[in-house]
Amino acid sequence: MTYCLLLLSAVAVTAAVPVPRLLTRATWPEREPVVALWVWQCLVATVLLCCLTALALGAAAVFGTVRAQLFAPAPPAVTAAYDLSHASPWTTVLTVLLACGAAWTTAVLARELVEARRRRAGARAHLRDRAPDLPAGLPEGRGPLLVLEEEYPDAWWMPGSPPQLIVTTGALQRLTDHQLDAVLTHERGHARARHDWLLHLSAALAAGFPRVPLFAHFCEQTHRLVELSADDTASRRCGHLTTALALIELNQHRGVLSCSSSHRLLGERVDRLLEPPPRLGRRHRALTTAAASLVPLVPLLITFAPGLTALP
Repeated sequence: MTYCLLLLSAVAVTAAVPVPRLLTRATWPEREPVVALWVWQCLVATVLLCCLTALALGAAAVFGTVRAQLFAPAPPAVTAAYDLSHASPWTTVLTVLLACGAAWTTAVLARELVEARRRRAGARAHLRDRAPDLPAGLPEGRGPLLVLEEEYPDAWWMPGSPPQLIVTTGALQRLTDHQLDAVLTHERGHARARHDWLLHLSAALAAGFPRVPLFAHFCEQTHRLVELSADDTASRRCGHLTTALALIELNQHRGVLSCSSSHRLLGERVDRLLEPPPRLGRRHRALTTAAASLVPLVPLLITFAPGLTALP
């Protein structure tokens, strides 16, 4: 069991520290944001699985009740292979730390979900207050598309069941029909991919563990990659130039072409649309996705290896 815990710790540290830093320096995620999002999710899943399986093994070694429950259906040879008869002091300390980490992770995820639900309820109440100002015949905040009378050009989507697209009359006046189609397709891309769940998960982990490089980079890159992914969805339907012009028109008052850090992502998105980077080949995308999908299996293989080798 000691070797299992050491291997799990090594895999978790590797996936949490050096790999994210290398991934942020790579250039291919800009070309394939969907694949990059999947790679980040697999890295996060690997670290969480390492911690969870290490917690289970450590708890089984420290607490006889947990050991009896986990290994009740297993043959005696399997239990003996894990060598759970005695727990060293460092195993006890590691188990306590992992248990605290698991409790804290659950707490920050629950807090993020509660806060997101509260913000969503407040936003919907705000929309209901503004709905009477709509032109006659438009839905009162319950249709798939809601138009708000406002000079400020804007468009966004609100998660829910079903998700709702909101666009202001300022955007309708500023954008052409094709540009409006690109903006709405961009927002529909967010809704169909359920990017809100990724954003909530990354924000909760980054807030709960700010000193873990993986979670900090995961939050930063998720906010960037979901926008690039939605841009690709819009550009495939409406064209790169139309999508870029729509982005400029919709965000020109925000300083889309500014060099300030707060608007840098908008400038990068426009440059990327005007000069699309070469995409990876289909084989490379498939190999990258398959390799990333296998990474979360590593902690499971480490955990079950002693039991599998002990079976006749």
